[in-house]
Amino acid sequence: MLDGKTIILGIESSCDDTSAAVLSDGWLLSNVMASQEVHRKYGGVIPELASRAHQQNILPVVSQAIDQAGITLDDVDAIAFTRGPGLLGSLLVGTSFAKGLSLSINKPLVEVNHLQGHILSHFIKVEGRDNRAPQFPFLALLVSGGHTQIVRVDDYLKFEILGSTIDDAVGEAFDKCAKMLDLGYPGGPVIDRLAKEGDSSRFRFAKPNIPGLDYSFSGIKTSLLYFLRDSLKEDPEFIEKNKADLCASFQKDLIDILMKKLVRATKETGIREIVAGGGVSANSGLRNAITAEGQKRGWQTYLPELRFTTDNAAMIAIVGWYKFQQGLTCPLDAAPISRAAEYTL
Repeated sequence: MLDGKTIILGIESSCDDTSAAVLSDGWLLSNVMASQEVHRKYGGVIPELASRAHQQNILPVVSQAIDQAGITLDDVDAIAFTRGPGLLGSLLVGTSFAKGLSLSINKPLVEVNHLQGHILSHFIKVEGRDNRAPQFPFLALLVSGGHTQIVRVDDYLKFEILGSTIDDAVGEAFDKCAKMLDLGYPGGPVIDRLAKEGDSSRFRFAKPNIPGLDYSFSGIKTSLLYFLRDSLKEDPEFIEKNKADLCASFQKDLIDILMKKLVRATKETGIREIVAGGGVSANSGLRNAITAEGQKRGWQTYLPELRFTTDNAAMIAIVGWYKFQQGLTCPLDAAPISRAAEYTL
């Protein structure tokens, strides 16, 4: 504890970004990240390479976060770490490091669900920023490479999943589209950029008809695949000639799928406080759609800062801070949990 304030060190290693952050009573002191460029040439994250890179990065990243925060390890009150979900090898590196540090400085551990971090990132307080935060209850549209969910949030640590994808996540749909169009990895930002130059009404793809608030994205990926196959038979240069329009059209259809269920969720629950979180919440088309729909329907909408959309330790630290306030620490034998189905909100 420093000057009567609770200091949380957060550690995130669920996929291919190594990150460490320090929060003081919810205020951000530092948030350091090390990305892994090695995966670009493979078109996706290679788990074994990711875990090796975490081993190289985690010590310097944590050290830098402590230095930037202007504290020492003795000032830390608890260590929050991502227990899951994520890649098992990557989680093992972060979990093991957190345990070793906990033993060496005699500070408690707080396990954090990575998905809760994305949702509660809206409560990170940053100096010099309008720290506007949602009121309970609110609905969270959680969109990333591995997860697509609509979550009802009644308190800082009270979550209820109202809808989830039954197959692929929307982030995976973006990545597969990028691969089909040979846009490289990660493809989501490239699609977003090209979509701004294209005609979003040029092409239409098959949309799912899934009951309730659940999502499905496997069908629209297949629709794009077959459309490209048939179009290339007629014109081998079809993709190159129509790349911007393809990106704009596919992105619009994905956003329409997301928004249709979100609107339905607000009608069914009566909740008008809406937040977005996860890597896909950085997509400008989705951000514009949420803002526009909010203005149309009288929602209060909250979009995360772009730096908090990616996997980062600040969001792990904020969940850790709320859990630590309630005395929710965890034992040293806590093992990482890779699958979201086994580590529910």
